[in-house]
Amino acid sequence: MATIHDVALRAGVSVTTVSRVLNNRGYISQKTRDKVYQTMSELNYRPNEIARSLLRKQSNVIGLIIPDVSHPFFGEMANYIEYHAYQHGFKIMLCNSHMEPSKEREYVEMLKGNRVDGIIMGSHTLEVDEYMNLHSPIVTFDRQIGTDIPFISSDNYQGGVMAAELLLAKGRRKVAHICGNLGLQMLSNRRTAGFVDKLEAHGIRPIATHETNLNVFSQEQYTELVEQLLVEHPEVDGLFVTSDLIAIHALKQIIARGRKVPEDISIIGYDDIRAASYVLPGITTIRQPVERMAELAVELIRRQIAEEEITMENILPVTLVERETT
Repeated sequence: MATIHDVALRAGVSVTTVSRVLNNRGYISQKTRDKVYQTMSELNYRPNEIARSLLRKQSNVIGLIIPDVSHPFFGEMANYIEYHAYQHGFKIMLCNSHMEPSKEREYVEMLKGNRVDGIIMGSHTLEVDEYMNLHSPIVTFDRQIGTDIPFISSDNYQGGVMAAELLLAKGRRKVAHICGNLGLQMLSNRRTAGFVDKLEAHGIRPIATHETNLNVFSQEQYTELVEQLLVEHPEVDGLFVTSDLIAIHALKQIIARGRKVPEDISIIGYDDIRAASYVLPGITTIRQPVERMAELAVELIRRQIAEEEITMENILPVTLVERETT
């Protein structure tokens, strides 16, 4: 196996020069860089990343913990985070927690052991103290876990308000709601608060509110929740759900029961995942600026590493995307 000394000898440069090329430090002419990289390729040389990270005291790796990468929203989020991280010279170490505290704890310990430069938390089942003790740059999504840890979310409350306003404008008065588990301390719960507040301002209360179990991203329960709603409240004429995946399940069940969308029931989702525009009829939804959120997460990690000033509360605006389900 080739060593850095072998590369230096064949390239006709010093070991220090090869090290500077690898770590992008100091002035090295492009001709010399090209010669070193060509020699590395010829010798099939692979630098020891662990040794390099210890030397630099920086691994150039960001840990990303999300509930489930197969969930379309988190899949899109992970894709954008990886893209923007790469633009800043970082790699991503991806972890699926499946909302299991023990699994999330193991991943946190693994990331610490691998000396990652920061952690982006999209899954939050641990106690706040366990996050506070990480002593690493952290960014959280949709959960505020302390005044010293920056968080990112869309304007969930305004999203709920927008959904209520649209259903009211469509003349819907027998309105129902399906949401995540409100017992979890998630900022996404404010979608429900904004929706209910706006309805009540017009003298209307939801005829039913159904919550998921604690694993809010487990898709198996969505059909059951929709079926329960339609059986218990056949009079429903408007439905706001707090994810597009639930909206797609609702659309399928409503049509299967012989009812028309949007003529009999209007449906509004949340997120604007790509699938929301692929199904027929297309899902009206509240769009989260997912790429900007991902870009900002990487930026907040980078700024913490550089000990630059950051904003702790990062709430991004949402937009209403009206399609055929309303």
